[in-house]
Amino acid sequence: MTDTPVIPALNPVDVHAALLARDETALLDVREEDPFAQSHPLWAANFPLGRIELDAWGRIPRRDTRIVVYGEGVDDALRASQRLRSLGYTQVHLLAGGLAGWEAAGLELFRDVNVPSKSFGEWVEEARHTPSLAAEEVQALLDAKADVVVLDARRFDEYQTMNIPGSTSVPGAELVLRVRDLAPDPATRVIVNCAGRTRSIIGAQSLVNAGIPNPVSALRNGTIGWTLAGQSLEHGAARRFGPASDAAREAARNDARAVAERAGVRRIGAAQLSDWVAEPGRTTYRFDVRTPEEYAAGHRAGFRSAPGGQLVQETDVHAPVRGARIVLVDHDGTPAGSCDTGVRAEMSASWLAQMGWEVALLDADAASDGRETGADAPRRPAPPYVHGITPQTLADWLASPGSDVQVIDVTTSASHVKRHIPGAWFVLRSQLHEALKVLPPARRIVVTCGTSLLAPFAAHELQELLGPQAEVHVLLGGTAAWADAGLPVEAGEQRLASPRTDRYRRPYEGTDNAQAAMQAYLDWEFGLVAQLKRDGSHHFAPM
Repeated sequence: MTDTPVIPALNPVDVHAALLARDETALLDVREEDPFAQSHPLWAANFPLGRIELDAWGRIPRRDTRIVVYGEGVDDALRASQRLRSLGYTQVHLLAGGLAGWEAAGLELFRDVNVPSKSFGEWVEEARHTPSLAAEEVQALLDAKADVVVLDARRFDEYQTMNIPGSTSVPGAELVLRVRDLAPDPATRVIVNCAGRTRSIIGAQSLVNAGIPNPVSALRNGTIGWTLAGQSLEHGAARRFGPASDAAREAARNDARAVAERAGVRRIGAAQLSDWVAEPGRTTYRFDVRTPEEYAAGHRAGFRSAPGGQLVQETDVHAPVRGARIVLVDHDGTPAGSCDTGVRAEMSASWLAQMGWEVALLDADAASDGRETGADAPRRPAPPYVHGITPQTLADWLASPGSDVQVIDVTTSASHVKRHIPGAWFVLRSQLHEALKVLPPARRIVVTCGTSLLAPFAAHELQELLGPQAEVHVLLGGTAAWADAGLPVEAGEQRLASPRTDRYRRPYEGTDNAQAAMQAYLDWEFGLVAQLKRDGSHHFAPM
């Protein structure tokens, strides 16, 4: 037996002091998303134990980053810490006393997800008095066929779920670039909405900051406010912004550059970027803020995809190392690719700077280390070897009398409920040990997930839990390969060996939320400014 390495602990007060000082710190909550959403420190990032191998290298690029971990208890925190050490991280610590220790120290705890961004939105509205209109006022304007356009600042898939009737999808970072083509008459009123409050506020204030001549308002409380007012939403809409005209692009370029300069955003060249990336003791995130489609068509090597509006909305997801640097681009590093002005990077950078991040823009003509194509693909360790079988082999085993096969699905619970192999059991990888008490015994176990990214890690862990006498396999290509082979799938919540705690149900998503939950969510957002003042570590400074 080998001795388990000792993981040092850091006092919560010292961790909070580091956050106050903006010393680089990754405070990781390794619970599933739902318990994380119930209570956590402001700058904690959700980093589920079961996904550490898939997420760590992409989200925490520097291996000597100071990492502080807490979980459901000491055991989960230790498991996560040891897993991080096995991935090469050298400065891993436990949070002394865990979440209870943080609270006992008199430090503030927050609810929900993406709290830094949501609380920043509330801070901006209080500081800048962002203009807004109630749902009833906007409905009256639409009913009167007033000169008004409604722009939905969420992701397109969110917009398609439900939207204000007649609105157009313009994700937040696109607003300044696209608004002049969508509302060419300066007299046209522009209304920006999201599902709740944050992206409505930030989107509307972006247009105000950029000096758009039109009257601008946020839809107060977004689609939640619209629903609570008893007004109908549209579903399945497909209206999207089109290409920016030359005149709109030029005006947006000038406006956005002025905003970024006022926010104190730096501009750097390729040499400076190279020095930053290589600098010991500092983390430099590199993000391409264009649409995922533009990114996939071609992007600068080393830059991750982070569409600007979502980057501002989900800073804790994209950049869990508080105190790190962030460098943004809005082009693919080629002369032809740099013609789209940089507006999205300028506006995104302006907001990140106001959130207290050290942020810079990479010059459009900076030399590139290379150009890549394809969707965003973070670096990940090679999976452990586990014997793989094809979908047809699994189908034959399942069809064979007395084959004694058990299929374990470690995908997300939402994906499992949507589609899974008949007879498969849903298991959270972080709860494999507990799930074994529920699962019926089997001679052969086949582990699958969506595309077999996570399955090998879960299968390897399962083999260690069951011992060498167990026959554990991985389904090659996962459930996607099974379905692509024309093999049957089923849907539903049957055979859940783990609770569905990997996904927190947002009160503002979907169309079937209780009105009481929606109102409670709004009440929570209204209270965020007071919490920020008590916590003190936010460093928010709206222009």
